[in-house]
Amino acid sequence: MHIDSLPPNQHRPPSGSTAGLVLMGGGARTAYQAGALQAIGDLLGEKGPKPARFPFQVLSGTSAGALNATFLASQAMNGLDGLQALAHFWGGLRSEAVFHLPNTPLAKFSRWATALGLVLSARQHAAAMDSFALVDTLHKAIALDRIDQALRNGDLRALAVTASSYSTGAHWTFCQTRDGLPIPWSRPGRRAEQQPITIEHLMASSAIPFLFPPTPLWVDGRMEFFGDGSMRQISPLACAVHLGADRIFAIGVGQPARSGVHPMVKPSGRPSLGTIAGHAMASVFHDTLEADVEQIARINLTLLALPEPLRAQLPFRPIEVLSLQPSASLDGLAQAHVASLPKPIVRTLKGLGALHGSGAALASYLLFEPGFIQALMALGRADVQARADEIVAFLSPSDTHPVP
Repeated sequence: MHIDSLPPNQHRPPSGSTAGLVLMGGGARTAYQAGALQAIGDLLGEKGPKPARFPFQVLSGTSAGALNATFLASQAMNGLDGLQALAHFWGGLRSEAVFHLPNTPLAKFSRWATALGLVLSARQHAAAMDSFALVDTLHKAIALDRIDQALRNGDLRALAVTASSYSTGAHWTFCQTRDGLPIPWSRPGRRAEQQPITIEHLMASSAIPFLFPPTPLWVDGRMEFFGDGSMRQISPLACAVHLGADRIFAIGVGQPARSGVHPMVKPSGRPSLGTIAGHAMASVFHDTLEADVEQIARINLTLLALPEPLRAQLPFRPIEVLSLQPSASLDGLAQAHVASLPKPIVRTLKGLGALHGSGAALASYLLFEPGFIQALMALGRADVQARADEIVAFLSPSDTHPVP
């Protein structure tokens, strides 16, 4: 499903417009984005001479989408090869490179011992799992100094990462831009600040509540503790717009719209604890992307209806948006691959009732295993191929059909 912010005959962007990429969060589910971007790289390479530059000038990400955006920023100087590199990174991921269960004596023999370890860890660290392995993985995969170099070279205009403050409840977006100027953007409950993006920012943005520990960051001259940026995110496209993008390609990882229940996810009476946890997790990662696209579409239509002299005086500009969402149930895919998780994780999920039915939704956020990742990436590639002409037209600059 997608909603465009301008009529179809105005899809093609004007030469010189600023393209933004917005990547939503969703734990392991964001492997879908890697497959989609890999297919986009192939398409752009096939349609003519390989573009000399990276196709997006503004990158904005939340949660695991922030990891993808920052990885791409570090690869921007490599042009389209950077999109392939992201797919290669995801292809080598395993759960043990992202998180571990607490080391509890007898855990390998008893799911009750495993559960006890989770409870004790949650009490001590405000998280059921240890995500320190992800710190090491990101340090090895992302060359942060290359982000600054890409900004100086003009391959990028800005990178933005969003996290949610447990300390104040504010939703913060951390921006690293080419000009380095302060970000004049403050809304009720939403703040932005110019900071070089670090691994700590990524850990904060991707700290799934209850599962991964909060991460401290300095803002406004004080330390605050942050968790997953998907919490309280009501306007995911706003940051890219404020950073200058007038043409935004956005990739979500929510469930597809459907009239019935997916055949692999059958209702089964009273919900298990895993079902409730999966539902709560889906609320954290509630995809507000389409609602934001609709809002931009309404603003665009209003602007198009105004006389040019009046439109020129308003602090708004038309923004083109094209969004991509999975065409198949990611919960269903997770159920088919959940047994590939490490045995202690499987025992824990089994104890929660999160191996079957709608409970598999919880597993889908943790399934950093090859089978699930490859299935997600294949779905992302297929969804892009199904809309190949539309996506290439949107991303390929042309003077035809300029935005008014």
